[in-house]
Amino acid sequence: MLYFECFSGISGDMSVAALLDLGANQEILLDALNSLKLEGYKIEIGRRQKCGIDGASFNVLLTNHEHHHRGIIEIEQIIDAGELITPKAKDLAKKIFNYVARAESLAHAKPIEQVHFHEVGAIDSIIDIVAVAVCIDNLGIDEIAVSTLYEGQGYAKCQHGKMPVPVPAVVNIAKESGLAIKITNTTAEMITPTGIAIAAALKTAPLPEQFSIEKVGIGTGQKDFEHANILRVMQLSSDKKKVPYK
Repeated sequence: MLYFECFSGISGDMSVAALLDLGANQEILLDALNSLKLEGYKIEIGRRQKCGIDGASFNVLLTNHEHHHRGIIEIEQIIDAGELITPKAKDLAKKIFNYVARAESLAHAKPIEQVHFHEVGAIDSIIDIVAVAVCIDNLGIDEIAVSTLYEGQGYAKCQHGKMPVPVPAVVNIAKESGLAIKITNTTAEMITPTGIAIAAALKTAPLPEQFSIEKVGIGTGQKDFEHANILRVMQLSSDKKKVPYK
């Protein structure tokens, strides 16, 4: 199983980076994303350090800064058109987007089909969410545990102005999914709507009381904090035949 350790929150780009660092096939991912036929962006995959810890980075750089306001139906059509994306990955990507759609619907008091996404409907978030789905499918793991999501405080800038952290979409997804949130003293947004939607859609099981760690993937965030801004994803084994270290 996988364990998402979210002590610095969670975002889409950090999730993709951690899964690539864990071993998801980069070539398969890029081929899948190219099959979406989206334009106006390029992807940078590399490495960087946060508080001395080395990890992977995944950035979507927009080359066309027009704001696309897409509805959930249009986004699902874009996902379904990806010729090199498996049905399982498509279903997961749509599941993630629907978490955000329901949260935005509640926040704006509009029917879900009338919600038009700004930040989440933008190309970078479509790429992040589809990329996570493709990587999870490529790794072939169905059991996933998610830790408490650590969040900052203060305000976050968005299209509608300044919103309190955690932003309404994050609060609504936390309420629906039952994911636990811990507010920290960091003055910044650490949980994005895309990130918590990924956590909500992926979580299938609790963390075992005892486990062995087989692999570790580290995804770095774009912001710098006093703590290491990383998302750590571990591949675990709970094989009872293994003798625990004492």
